[in-house]
Formats: sequence, structure tokens, C-alpha cells
Amino acid sequence: MVAGSDVAALVVAAVTNDPIGPLQAGDIVVVTSKIISKAAGLVAPAAARAELITAETVRTVARRGETRIVRTRSGLTLAAAGIDNSNVAQDEVIRLPPDSDAAAAELRTELERRTGLRLGVVISDTAGRAWRIGQTDQAIGAAGVQVVRDYAGQTDAYGNELQVTVMAVGDELAAAADLVKAKLAGRPVAVIRGLGELVTGSGARAAQLVREPELDLFGLGSQEAVLAAVLSVTGQPARYEELLAREPADRVAAVLAGCGWTGAAAETVRAMLAVDLRGVDLSIRP
Repeated sequence: MVAGSDVAALVVAAVTNDPIGPLQAGDIVVVTSKIISKAAGLVAPAAARAELITAETVRTVARRGETRIVRTRSGLTLAAAGIDNSNVAQDEVIRLPPDSDAAAAELRTELERRTGLRLGVVISDTAGRAWRIGQTDQAIGAAGVQVVRDYAGQTDAYGNELQVTVMAVGDELAAAADLVKAKLAGRPVAVIRGLGELVTGSGARAAQLVREPELDLFGLGSQEAVLAAVLSVTGQPARYEELLAREPADRVAAVLAGCGWTGAAAETVRAMLAVDLRGVDLSIRP
């Protein structure tokens, strides 16, 4: 896969040559973001990795040394803005598509044109999850596929009305496909068959799976939340990204220099910024 490759042609050929091919109406084609990015020429020198992460970052959620978890321009929250060095040459990194939903729509159009079939497309990428060990694939782009299923207002088998149950169908499809594609098998495409009811002509997009910032209860890491609070109180909220990139000791001095606080107020700021909430046990005990 190189820049300019015809992804649709390669997918059609690969599935046609598979024992259970070719594509059938109602199939959902799940492709890893890597082949979309490679075809789009989004490979860059590994030396530019830090600069690329910064360019893709809207807000740093958490930072520990060089490790950054950020919210990207496309709304995803990912380690290193999704910039990866796997399945590329050792001196290269690869960026995610800037608009994965648009890329999915373009691929779906081409697949349907070449096959005459009604199909769905999901573009997947691997991500970690808060509270859980390990990574799983999630949908970062989708076209012609229902990506959320809302059960609110329906009744379960015990007569309970469901209030807020919304299933992330797009992510479930991406994760299921990853079991088939695997990480080291060189298999970037999987076809999900038998779920044609999820293939829709509506404008469903993976962006529907992204929680809006104002509804995100976990938009900052513990240390980052303390820094953001201190900067808000001291009238320096715009300095968040700048100060987060500094070493902790330098960060405290810069905050105090920016607000001019001294005495007890300055000591309070120092104490707050020195707190490591990861070691605080807030468990409820009998």
C-alpha cells in the first residue's frame, strides 16, 4: 500500500479472492485506518512525531513526560493523537485521516459503484480505554452503517423502562472485525456479514460516537484538572498547554510569576500543584 493506491479496487480484489467472497449486499466492510492513511500519503519522518502530535492537538487531556493523551481536531481522544509507528518503516510515523467519515463515505461510494451492491463501511483504529487494561479497535469513520442504537424508552424483559441505554454499535463492529484482522497478520480488511439491518442509506457517521466536551466528565487527568483549576483561579487559563509542557518545578514558578501572588496564597498554589491525586485512596469503606 503506497500513496495513491486504489483502496476500493484492492478491497474488492481481496474479498473476491477469499473463499467466502465476493462481497454480498448488506456486507459491512471494516478497514484499518492504516491503509486509508497510506493511500492518502499521510506517512511522515519519525523525527517529526512530537511536532505532528502538537499540530493535531486541541487539548491535552493528560501528560506524563513525553506521553500525551490528547483530544484531536477530529474530536477523538487518543494517545499521541493517534500518530503511530506500527506497520510502517522504522524511521516513519503515520497520521490518522483528517476526516475519517469523509474517507469512509468516499470508499463506500467506490465500493458500491464497482459492485452494484448496498454496503456499509467502517474505518477502525486502535485505542486504549479509561479504567481498562489493553486496547481495542473503535470506529473512527463510518458510512452507510448505523453506529449507535438507542434503546431509551423501550422496556426490558422485567418491565423496566430503559432510560439512557445507547449501544456503540460502530465500536462493536470495529472490535469484532479486529479479532479477524489481528495485529500482525497483515490483514487490514474484514467483512461482517449477516448484519444487513445495520446498513443504512442515512447519513450516519462515526462522529456520532464522540461525546461533546461539555458532557465529558473525564476530560482531564487528575494532575491536569488541578492545573486547570489553579490557572482559572489565577486568571491564566490560556496558559494551560504552555505550562503543562514544563517540568513540575518550573511550572509552579511560572504560574506564580504570571499571577504575582505571594505569601500564603502562593504557598497554597504550590501545595495544590504538588498534589498527586493518583495516590489518594477515596474508597468507600464500611
